[in-house]
Amino acid sequence: MMEQKNKAGPLIIGLTGSIGMGKSTVGQMFADEDIPLFDADAAVHILQGPGGALVEDIEALFPGTTSKNGVDRQKLGPAVLGNPEALKKLEALIHPAVGAMRAEFLQQNERAPMVLFDIPLLFEKSGAQGVDQIIVVSASEEDQRNRVLQRPGMTADKFEKIKALQMPDAEKRKRADYVINTSLTLEETRKQVKNTIEKLKASLA
Repeated sequence: MMEQKNKAGPLIIGLTGSIGMGKSTVGQMFADEDIPLFDADAAVHILQGPGGALVEDIEALFPGTTSKNGVDRQKLGPAVLGNPEALKKLEALIHPAVGAMRAEFLQQNERAPMVLFDIPLLFEKSGAQGVDQIIVVSASEEDQRNRVLQRPGMTADKFEKIKALQMPDAEKRKRADYVINTSLTLEETRKQVKNTIEKLKASLA
């Protein structure tokens, strides 16, 4: 669970969305508008990359899944996907480490009016309790499937397993304060981002 926001600090906005919905693209659009962005996935990549703080611990738990280049996701994925116990052990390593990086980010941006947390499993992992506003990035099922299946190493079976771990998109949209639809052009998506920022700023006034 994410730490509760300090009332004197910035407005904390949670950005989430299921796999293939365009969340990273939207997150970058917010960053382009000078909204400080904490990307949980990027933090995990740092922790699991070459010389990453979690590489040795992950190798100890899942032998043969790392190298001098850090964690090999193509090897780690099959070790945890569809194995709740293994996934729980991995998350017990990752979540505290990401939490520490997030706390440092908040401290660095304590004077910003608002900050954005890009959190893939915001609803699934109770992170929603630690944010003030929630933005869900959504797209049509067809666009989602097409995008995901274009990724290297992705299969229809793997996509379905990942999807099964995520809350249905329709349910996420119901719980959102704002929804950004990425089944549109990049220009139209950027307009939605700018419009959302204006509404968030107005809520702070």
